[in-house]
Amino acid sequence: MTHTRRHALALILLLLATPAWGQGACYADYKARRDAPYALHYGVVALSSCAPAAAEAELRAKLSAAGWTLLNLVSIFGADGLEQRKANAGQYFLRF
Repeated sequence: MTHTRRHALALILLLLATPAWGQGACYADYKARRDAPYALHYGVVALSSCAPAAAEAELRAKLSAAGWTLLNLVSIFGADGLEQRKANAGQYFLRF
């Protein structure tokens, strides 16, 4: 097998093994708090990764930049779950 074929095969295997490739959009609903002034909110956010650990890290960073602390990542879902969560998230629907 030539080096070019080996590299091509390795690339194909890597792409197939990566979970984010081929997935649709990922969203999460969460609960967060702010200390000064004290406030709580429920929101929905778009994420670049559907993997739970990566999604939580991304969400923590987004919220922290705006002065919020993540309390709970409730669930990760696709675009089909957006409409049912929109009313509950209110002003925090896709805000971050």
